[in-house]
Amino acid sequence: MSRSAGVPVRWRLPALAAGALALLAGLYTGLLLLGAAVPAPAAAVEQVHGPLMVFGFVGTLIALERTTALGTRWALLAPACSGAGALVLVTTGPNLAGKTLLMMASVVLLGICRALWGRQPSTALLAQASGAFGWYAATLLWLAGYAIAELVPWMVVFVVATIAGERLELAHVAIRDRHAERWFLAVLAAVLAGATASTLWPASGAHLFGAGLLAVTTWLAVFDVARHTVQAKALPRYIAAGLLAGYGWLTLAGLLWAGAGTTLQGPRYDATLHAVFLGFTMSMIFVHAPVILPAVLRRPLPYHRVLYVPLVLLHASLLVRVGLGDAAGMDRVWRWAGVVNVVAVLAFAACAVTVSWLRRAPTEVPRAAATSRPTAVVAGP
Repeated sequence: MSRSAGVPVRWRLPALAAGALALLAGLYTGLLLLGAAVPAPAAAVEQVHGPLMVFGFVGTLIALERTTALGTRWALLAPACSGAGALVLVTTGPNLAGKTLLMMASVVLLGICRALWGRQPSTALLAQASGAFGWYAATLLWLAGYAIAELVPWMVVFVVATIAGERLELAHVAIRDRHAERWFLAVLAAVLAGATASTLWPASGAHLFGAGLLAVTTWLAVFDVARHTVQAKALPRYIAAGLLAGYGWLTLAGLLWAGAGTTLQGPRYDATLHAVFLGFTMSMIFVHAPVILPAVLRRPLPYHRVLYVPLVLLHASLLVRVGLGDAAGMDRVWRWAGVVNVVAVLAFAACAVTVSWLRRAPTEVPRAAATSRPTAVVAGP
């Protein structure tokens, strides 16, 4: 019996549905923040746009994937809590119950990492546990009264450490440098130290945090197999293209933090956040979906060239948003580019559902995909 057999697919569906609702709510609140002509709800849900997207959506996906990897039913508490927390935030805005549920999800995710560590300790799993700790730290600070803008470094630690850990797991196949894991631990420590410093000493700590992100992207540029598989065809090339584009956006965010320091509002804040959470994280989700869906739902998502359309649309619209909207101060362009960001995410969801429905295939992971990602897939993005 496979490990995933311990958690029936039907048990995962409610959490996945809650994550999907969190995504839709996050996109809707994004439109509210852009000033789009959409109905405004009674609750101030636009105030929780970031937590909805990062913890309600991405966090639920990652928790579901980790639950599938562990194969024990108690692990479902993680995606259940994150999904429920997102739904509470959607209906009532920022409140104690929603924040507490999101924090509980991170605690259970740390427990999942501990259980997986008991099976097979690894540096990659340590990085994923560091990501779960970033989630915990962010929600704990939120409960303590910190503003969401002040939580951003820890939210970034969650997605970056988790995804970097997954990429390290793959890199074992191709790494020839015996010091690679030591370098990885060093860059991971730099990111965690930078996030800590940004909380304790915001004015100077953000520079250190940015330097840590640049160290992570440097490691990925040197050791990630994406720079080789981008020359392949079909799914491996699609995954590699999305990864490399995402690393470019993460580099930009690192440069902005390292060079300009902390920012809590304005165009630079918009550019930095969306470089990480749209350009990097959402790109990871797009390109790993053909493997995540079979692993979590036992439902195939065969690769198709149409998947490039939303991927290109995402990066092109984000480039316009950051380059012309944020940097050049073209407010109307910024607003329309943000709307296209939303369209790109919805377009990917539509393409994925359509391809999965029309092109049924065996639920096993494609052999080509196995050369493009680690055994345990992360959405992370």
